[in-house]
Amino acid sequence: MRGAPGASPPLQPGMESLSSSLKKKATEQHYRAEVMIAGEQLRLRLHDGKLIKDRRYHLRTYPNCFVAKELTDWLIDHKEAPDRETGIRLMQKLMDHYIIHHVCDEHSDYKDAKLLYRFRKDDGTFPLTKDVKVFLRGQSLYEKLVSVEESFLKVREENSVKYQRTFLGCEMIDWLVQEGEAESRKEAVELGRVLLEHGIIQHVSNRHHFFDSDLLYQFWINFRRRRRLTELLNENSSRALSESPDSPFCLRKLNPEPGNTSFLSVQTNKEIKIVSAVRRSSITSLAGNSNPYFSTTPTLVFPPVAECNPKSVLKRPVTNEELLSPGAPYLKKTLTIVGDAVGWGFVVRGGRPCHIQAVDPGGPAAAAGMKVCQFVFSVNGMYVLHLDYQTISSLIMTGPRTLVMEVMEAVE
Repeated sequence: MRGAPGASPPLQPGMESLSSSLKKKATEQHYRAEVMIAGEQLRLRLHDGKLIKDRRYHLRTYPNCFVAKELTDWLIDHKEAPDRETGIRLMQKLMDHYIIHHVCDEHSDYKDAKLLYRFRKDDGTFPLTKDVKVFLRGQSLYEKLVSVEESFLKVREENSVKYQRTFLGCEMIDWLVQEGEAESRKEAVELGRVLLEHGIIQHVSNRHHFFDSDLLYQFWINFRRRRRLTELLNENSSRALSESPDSPFCLRKLNPEPGNTSFLSVQTNKEIKIVSAVRRSSITSLAGNSNPYFSTTPTLVFPPVAECNPKSVLKRPVTNEELLSPGAPYLKKTLTIVGDAVGWGFVVRGGRPCHIQAVDPGGPAAAAGMKVCQFVFSVNGMYVLHLDYQTISSLIMTGPRTLVMEVMEAVE
């Protein structure tokens, strides 16, 4: 039931004030979100400046990558870093938060040298964790709210202090239910509490958790603000960072398929090449757990710029029983794949059974006869039809360089 104006929220004993541990967790999650946004804005600028492009090294082409030394020069020239040491620290921050990585994953640190690195958004290895899902959900709600006329997000004053992007708890609950973002007020409250615990919204004086009441809250993250990379070196400046003017580099979540982790820029004039096949690092991509609070968002008006983790290449789901039934139109093949310095050149997705989602036409897997839509039957002699793709990926990563796989494909 909606809280009456001026009434105190129905607080449980000991829940009136946020604990210091919860405040610390929210601040840490807020900082991680800031790193993701800053990293995405940098990625788009580098694509626009042609620093990210396909590069050839030792007879191998590496799509959508940049040279570390060139990027350090760029950071200094564009006043994103005062010196090379700071530039290295900034890029290490992005590596530590899984924003960028070495193209062969041979270096866990960022080196100011002629080494190739890549944004995980450009090769589909950006990890889809529960925290990222919360970030994307909060981002989509924010964009939906600021895009409508007469939005209830306003500048409001409490105790002689003005706060940006504020709303009443009961207002948000009304809106979430009305827009179908939550099925009930109880579910809407739970969503609000998750957003608060992840540093996306907060009580204006950071005293209370989220309640269906007239308490005043605000979006702690200003998703549209243009970030400066040097902000990432100060993890304690979260509140100040949220109050800067809006940025044209607005991030948006892709709408098409559940499970898609991509977020986009409002800028629609960029044509960024989509990497259709990913090497060794893509095999370790993570997937978050399903949760009713992280549903797909309504259609957004801006077309996609880059897409990662695309929808399944399968025309329809296939069960293990169907694959193994007598007389089924599937043929089993044994493939021996000798990995190179980059990896094996294929992507596994799905589960029970897993399928081949993408194959690098110039990689070892393609040379061995691997094709998209094949189902993974065994890996190095181990039966895997009952396993999900994360488990199979782990088997591949920890196995020998020579990979023996049995796959099943439809008989044409």
